[in-house]
Amino acid sequence: MPIELPGDQPFENTPSLEAKALRINLNENIYGTFAEIGAGQEVARHFFRCGGASGTIAKTMSAYDKDFSDAIYGREEDGRYVTESRLNKMLDWEMGLLEKRIDREKNQNKLFFTFANTVTTIDFAKRFKGHGWMGIKFQTKPNEPYSFITIHIRFREIDAKAQQLSLGVMGVNLIYGAFYQNDRPKKMLQYLFDHIDRDAIEIDTINFSGPLFKDVDNRVLSLELVRLGMTDAVMFGPDGNNLLPARELYKKNIIALRGSFRPVTKVNVDMYRKSLAIFEKEEDSDPEKTLVLFEITLSNLMSTGAIDEEDFMDRARLLCSLGQTVMISNFKEYYQLVEYFSEYTSKKIRLTMGVNNLIEIFNEKYYRHLSGGILEAFGKLFFKNLKVYLYPIVDAKTGQIINSSNLRVHPRIKELYNFFKYNDKVVDILDYNVADMKIYSRDVIEQIQLGTAGWENKLPPGVSKLIKTKKLFGYKSSKE
Repeated sequence: MPIELPGDQPFENTPSLEAKALRINLNENIYGTFAEIGAGQEVARHFFRCGGASGTIAKTMSAYDKDFSDAIYGREEDGRYVTESRLNKMLDWEMGLLEKRIDREKNQNKLFFTFANTVTTIDFAKRFKGHGWMGIKFQTKPNEPYSFITIHIRFREIDAKAQQLSLGVMGVNLIYGAFYQNDRPKKMLQYLFDHIDRDAIEIDTINFSGPLFKDVDNRVLSLELVRLGMTDAVMFGPDGNNLLPARELYKKNIIALRGSFRPVTKVNVDMYRKSLAIFEKEEDSDPEKTLVLFEITLSNLMSTGAIDEEDFMDRARLLCSLGQTVMISNFKEYYQLVEYFSEYTSKKIRLTMGVNNLIEIFNEKYYRHLSGGILEAFGKLFFKNLKVYLYPIVDAKTGQIINSSNLRVHPRIKELYNFFKYNDKVVDILDYNVADMKIYSRDVIEQIQLGTAGWENKLPPGVSKLIKTKKLFGYKSSKE
């Protein structure tokens, strides 16, 4: 629960930055340290300026020199400094010192915290806008185990001073939120942007952990980041923990499968396996440097008009149970997705899709907002080292197998399609199971909800058992 001083009343509307810092300082129990590297001591200075800091701040520090930093926190294996690992080392080391130097017997009511950030701001050439990690390790009851909130930010401003100021504001918001808004993490995400322009900073990864957040699923918070427009894409791994997209995508070959996965079916898994098999036969394919992503778009999750978190979590649980990495994005068009990947890698990008999806890509109506229309979109889509792995469909009327050779696009686009097709940008998946091609997620979900027998055979091994055990997607037993 949030800590309150006797007689303390919540601020009306949004408290000012000074009010937030002062409220922390005037709480005689909150006590901790600040360690900030890379953008000045922008967070700590707010607490010094508002008054009463002596009751809150045990120490502030900034180990700018790399040798000093390594001597204090140890050297990272990859030699980098702006990393999650570095942030966690800073939090743990500073908390260890705090506990060692402040006598708990004399300060039995103290609520310890350590705030840290490790940041790189925009470079002189303005080629790299900068990014950073920020976090807090804290407690809301004396001697309770610590809870953590860590976030990764990407600067969007093109001025170092402006970036420093924004960092300072978000740091105050994070500390204030940790102590006074920890019972509503989703709301807290919005409060992180109090007094900051949404265009100034992007938050693309956030994780809550510890006893205060034992019931929090970070995947839901990931989804919230995209829904609120705080970032365009988020990722989480098979263990359900949020991942930093930049780290996971960096210099990787990428195979992406877009779908609803409601639920994931045999067809989805077959597309994944066959795509991976084709890719591994390509020259210079490196399994150790290849990432497979199951991508769900925000528009897909909002197909009913609003996001159903339970429905989202049902999909997430199934994909994670299959050991897959999941990406939630706000990219309606494929060229936007490819542009995003290209920010982090120049290696191979492969999109696995069905015939209907490819036909939609060649529909001009999706590119009317671009000055160059479909040509501009395709320049962005196929300019990079990209190929489409195409999974065929069965024509419901004729029973004919439709692939890249006999699919139909608008006559006006036919020559454009042929250009990419005959330049090996479209690769047919040939080893397929015709029976599985007749499996559709919409039919399976209806059978699950109606309790119709036989849907289990349309899903990968283990998935049907999980649906029944956890009662996912409104599962109804055929006996009910």
